[in-house]
Amino acid sequence: MKIYTLHKKQNLPISVETAWEFLSSPANLKTITPDYMGFNILSGSDRPMFPGQIIQYIVTPVLGIKTKWVTEITHVKDYEYFVDEQRFGPYSLWHHKHFIKEIEGGVEMEDIIDYKVPMGILGQMVHPFLVKPKLEEIFNYRTKKLEELFGKY
Repeated sequence: MKIYTLHKKQNLPISVETAWEFLSSPANLKTITPDYMGFNILSGSDRPMFPGQIIQYIVTPVLGIKTKWVTEITHVKDYEYFVDEQRFGPYSLWHHKHFIKEIEGGVEMEDIIDYKVPMGILGQMVHPFLVKPKLEEIFNYRTKKLEELFGKY
């Protein structure tokens, strides 16, 4: 059982409050997701983030195949971090930690995703040329989109 980790950091010239307001709103996830992903929130984004919140999406991660993704917000410490975990979806494991901290002139945002691909050894074989590059592409898009919205640090 191979568990992979994706780790990303980004600095933005905004306040912790602005970063938190944007990132902790599930509705804003569509804004920072590439259009080709066909991201659509089905339910659960109608309230501010709280532990136990279930959010349902439809995504099209690869080959145009629509997939239902259900996440639970498991931990929240306002203005510092939150954790979402996949309950149903394309991964065997998805545990995504979002950290926000104040730095001089802005904030540092950090994402740490621990994930496991499905299909055993076959999933591990396609990971380096299909799954990992797709995740990198999605998070690189997020970096650019957040810079468009809030400016470069």
